[in-house]
Amino acid sequence: MAVTEIALSEPPVAGDATGAPRRFFRAVLRNRKATVGALILLLIAFVAAFPGAVANHPPEATLYAPNAGPSSSHLLGTTSLGQDVFSQLVYSTRLTLVVTLIVSLIATFVSMIVGVTSAYVGGVTDRVLMVITDVFLILPVLPLLILLAAYLPPGVTSLTVVLCITSWAFQARQLRSQGQTLRNRDFLLAARARGERGIYIILVEIVPTMTSLLVASFLSLAVYVVGFAATLQFLGLGNSSELMWGTMLYNAQQASALEAGNAWWALGPGAAVALLGTGFALVNYAFDEIGNPALRPVRRRRRRGRATA
Repeated sequence: MAVTEIALSEPPVAGDATGAPRRFFRAVLRNRKATVGALILLLIAFVAAFPGAVANHPPEATLYAPNAGPSSSHLLGTTSLGQDVFSQLVYSTRLTLVVTLIVSLIATFVSMIVGVTSAYVGGVTDRVLMVITDVFLILPVLPLLILLAAYLPPGVTSLTVVLCITSWAFQARQLRSQGQTLRNRDFLLAARARGERGIYIILVEIVPTMTSLLVASFLSLAVYVVGFAATLQFLGLGNSSELMWGTMLYNAQQASALEAGNAWWALGPGAAVALLGTGFALVNYAFDEIGNPALRPVRRRRRRGRATA
């Protein structure tokens, strides 16, 4: 997935900081991809925050006829144990979204520390960090995920650890490349002349200039995490008693839901995973278009060119 190449310059002055969020939100509202993606994410966030307002049945209650088809009482039917599929889907949203956000934030932070430190310090530190990064880049991801998960107890904690370990390297490479363009900028030379410590220069001087790239990295990581978390759980590497979309897929596969004619037990969480990934992807694509004029639709640029003419 393409990540916006952000043109970096001197740190913005204080007067520009107050208008930047307003300009960004105005640009988001004007971009159809960003608007649709944001609406999808807001809808999923609402369901995660207030599942009881959407689903009427307890998700784990075995009170209903097993393998029942969709009806007005059970929108997606019931499981082989008589649990309401729609309620399980709704209540699984919270943990799925929480894991996705936590892993994406941690992996983005790790990639930021590794990439920016490597670019700024250079020398032996740069070579060592990049060797470690390259090792994680060349390893086959899915077999590594399965291997790590096999030696950890099943559950959300292990899933989070495995995904964090395997999802930071690509972004670290990109942030290093971007950080190397800053090493000789005037504001960094001034910070060194003032005697500022390296950690201060990295976190206070360099990182704020890379905010756009960090946001783009977070969004692309979120798309990755949504899919691979569900894949790991579908393969049986999660805790089947925890309500997540991946564990719903695993339970449906174990109960042969498709063979039993209970397709919505599997299609529901599969569609939810695709919808969440689509929301993050649309926002990411729109973020690229907003940050990089070269990626904006040709028609829009032509209209602006005619207007100026």
